[in-house]
Amino acid sequence: MTPYLAKVLLYPVKSLDGVEVENAKVLASGALQYDREFAIFDEQGRFVNGKRHPKILLLRAQFALLDKTISLQIPGGDSQQTFHLDEERQALEATLSDFFEFSITLRQNSQMGFPDDKNSLGPTVISTATLTEVASWFPGLSVDEMRRRMRANIEISGVPAFWEDQLFSEPGDLVSFRVGDVDFFGVNPCQRCIVPTRDSFLGEAYPNFQKIFATQRQATLPNWVSPTPFKHFYSLSVNTQLPPSSAGKILQIGDEVDILPQQS
Repeated sequence: MTPYLAKVLLYPVKSLDGVEVENAKVLASGALQYDREFAIFDEQGRFVNGKRHPKILLLRAQFALLDKTISLQIPGGDSQQTFHLDEERQALEATLSDFFEFSITLRQNSQMGFPDDKNSLGPTVISTATLTEVASWFPGLSVDEMRRRMRANIEISGVPAFWEDQLFSEPGDLVSFRVGDVDFFGVNPCQRCIVPTRDSFLGEAYPNFQKIFATQRQATLPNWVSPTPFKHFYSLSVNTQLPPSSAGKILQIGDEVDILPQQS
């Protein structure tokens, strides 16, 4: 089969639920429009995210991207509360401050969002087969739950597990590939944080998740993959950069994925 783009997931507010879309526009920075466009901060200017505050995983969020609204389900609440992300931001901040029991602010960056890796602003890439394989390492975890834990933007199908490990090379080398007419540079494997160890709905930790993951990842590493780019094997998905020529282009479900001839 030909590798193709099977899913595009955007996370409009960093650390909250994602939204699956049919297409996504590439910004001048290389980020995808609406992805991590907003983030929650505490009074010290630190991210309020799943790493520091597992309680955030209890929030359910739905987004209407074009309307710029978020519908929040607060644990114990009777119904969803819907807010306009611009016009009702203060009310949203007050609701979130009540939930976290400390004062928060919601900040916006519509040019590049709030990525974890500020050197690789492009979407993260994973394959459906990889998520299926990794979910099989953890009894009781579904493929969709693993998808929610890994929070990648772009999912490729029509390929075997860990196919995307071709999209990075030795440190400092970039791998050129194309999705539809959008050019990418694969940079390195994404080092995972504590968030994937936790249930994406309840925030509860899966026992020995990181140890099991790293052991299995190393054992299943394809023989054509160099271990050099891995600082550790608790790593999954690929960080990317996009050249200026990709700005304004659209990623569309069904787009074919091609690894381009690499310049020596």
